[in-house]
Amino acid sequence: MIRKAIATDVPRIIEIRGAVKENQLSNPDRVTAADYQRRLDNDEMWVWEEDGRIRGFSASDTRDGWIWALFIDPPYEGQGIGQALVAEACARLRAAGYRVATLSTEPGTRAEHFYRRNGWEAQGLDARGEMVFRKTV
Repeated sequence: MIRKAIATDVPRIIEIRGAVKENQLSNPDRVTAADYQRRLDNDEMWVWEEDGRIRGFSASDTRDGWIWALFIDPPYEGQGIGQALVAEACARLRAAGYRVATLSTEPGTRAEHFYRRNGWEAQGLDARGEMVFRKTV
């Protein structure tokens, strides 16, 4: 069900990113299809595909140890897809030599609670006001 994302997945990835109820982009035009393609070319991006349809995606940057995306299509939240995708992102970082993964999310969200429940340790707020988390991978 998890596979590496490819260029033809970008429209669905954008659709999922735009559908989330929390951690929404303040300006959806800020992240373009070309931005996602650059990420596909330079980072590790994975999708959860079920019945021929992408239900969520995760992405990690093996250049700096950050997980920069974990988004699930809202009707499919709570089914373990996020846990599987974040585990894949962490595994890729570990394979690249990292022992700790870092990510950030909007404070007070379900995402913050998700990370806390799954063993991520809060490090405080960054300059943008997002909660930074770290976890040994």
